[in-house]
Amino acid sequence: MLFICLLTFLVTISVDGYKWSDLDIPSEHSTYFFTNNPSIHAQCLADKDQCPYYEQARNLPSPDVACWGYEPDCKNIAPLVQCPEDSRGWTKTKEEQLEQFWRTADFGYIAEKRKELREMCSPSPSSSLECVDHLRFCRARNIYIDFRHTETSKHHNRYREDILKFGDIGGYCKLHHDDFMKNGDHKSPLQSWFSELQVFKEINQTDSFQCDLTITKPTIFIKLDSGYNMYHHFCDFINLYVSQHMNNTFTKDVQIILWDTSSNDYWSFFSSTWNAFTSNRLIHIKEFEGKRVCFENVVFSFLARMFFGFYYNMPLVPGCTQTSLFRSFQQYLIHRLRIPQLGPLKSNQIRITLLNRTTQFRQILNVNEIVEHLRNISSIGNNDYLINVVDYNINMPFIQQLNITHNTDIFMGMHGAGLTHLLFLPDWATIFEIHNCEDKDCYQDLARLRGVKYFTWENEEKAYPQDEGKHPTLGTPHKKFTNYAFDKHEFAHIVRRMVKYVKEHAAYRSAKRSKYSQSSLSIEQHDTKLSKDEF
Repeated sequence: MLFICLLTFLVTISVDGYKWSDLDIPSEHSTYFFTNNPSIHAQCLADKDQCPYYEQARNLPSPDVACWGYEPDCKNIAPLVQCPEDSRGWTKTKEEQLEQFWRTADFGYIAEKRKELREMCSPSPSSSLECVDHLRFCRARNIYIDFRHTETSKHHNRYREDILKFGDIGGYCKLHHDDFMKNGDHKSPLQSWFSELQVFKEINQTDSFQCDLTITKPTIFIKLDSGYNMYHHFCDFINLYVSQHMNNTFTKDVQIILWDTSSNDYWSFFSSTWNAFTSNRLIHIKEFEGKRVCFENVVFSFLARMFFGFYYNMPLVPGCTQTSLFRSFQQYLIHRLRIPQLGPLKSNQIRITLLNRTTQFRQILNVNEIVEHLRNISSIGNNDYLINVVDYNINMPFIQQLNITHNTDIFMGMHGAGLTHLLFLPDWATIFEIHNCEDKDCYQDLARLRGVKYFTWENEEKAYPQDEGKHPTLGTPHKKFTNYAFDKHEFAHIVRRMVKYVKEHAAYRSAKRSKYSQSSLSIEQHDTKLSKDEF
């Protein structure tokens, strides 16, 4: 048994014997990390033979340049953002348009949230709690949570908001009760932590609280959206990544705890993504039922469906594209999940992946005709296309899917959650939402955030729905609930435009020069015809 008053929290990671394998970040990110962690930078310089980022540490640029953009003195603001189109009345000037896009959809969002952070429970030598507005994100040290009354084993509702009673969570700090109550206006399971934290109790130094379990690892609580839908589940992952930046914590030796108030087990087809965030197994709060648990260092993560959040409910100003945040998210996951980039191909062929749905709705009725037509055009012409037709279903592991997607130059598919794969395309790639089914902003906005060129079907006279489609519950006509055939010549016309875009993209040309320069050729020789597995 440990008393919470005796717990000691370490504010920074000890620089002695730093475990570099737990950091595991892309080398491009290491310069920003060292700027924000000068003690670890010094340790890397002193640990030349062990630190994998020694060259980056030795050649670290000035802090106002080697930064993400949310640091107070950073000049590296919105380096990737482009606003070539009109804002449609959202802003009056180009400068305002760019600034609003960066502030709401890029690292400027984190800069805004860091300014919002304020004490909800004034720190004592042993305990503290601080949150942003509406309690969307909080972090605390040396607090307890009493799970003896949660009764998770008796329920199937994942989003109960009443499992904690007054005093079931607290710490040795001075509570600002009025501030808590003012931040309850976004109270909702996937928008705020107000329901859980409104019952926080201030404990006096004369009180004691016995813990049945003390978790010393840095801990992250997260409430999950749908784990069965890639679009919604990646709302969880992108907000977890944003939370890491808020807390300046990127070690893999963290404990992630699912705040799921039911007895149900977590399962997701995309669960291998957790390996990019933690080297420890996930814990469900039902494991704590009947126990009083103390946490030395805990974060309450940003949530999937916050008002004006990431990327669901995001107020995305029109006319702009390409954020550093979403690009760094892609780099982070690709690096930690060990997804290689095998292209561009020396043969000059463009790698096309067609996502063919085998679900009830939004199938391409003449997919074989379209693919055969594209292949005939390719073989008769310059042999420009290497076409792979895939079905990303439960029988194909998610890591295998990511390997295909990341090694794709043109990704095509009907409207649906599978298009979330566009997050993992290379920088030069294009996304073709073959038919958006009148939901025109969803994946176009996601493509803008990632910075990949978006195409969709424009000539409705050459798209042929099977029927008018009917909503399964309302019974009203709905374009998402039918299947389509497409004119193969119009389809090929759009593909030619995408091929031209990819081949002229500066990142594509740069990657190809780098990969097939004389120095590279002596090191790696790849067959110009990839096998199905290599694709």
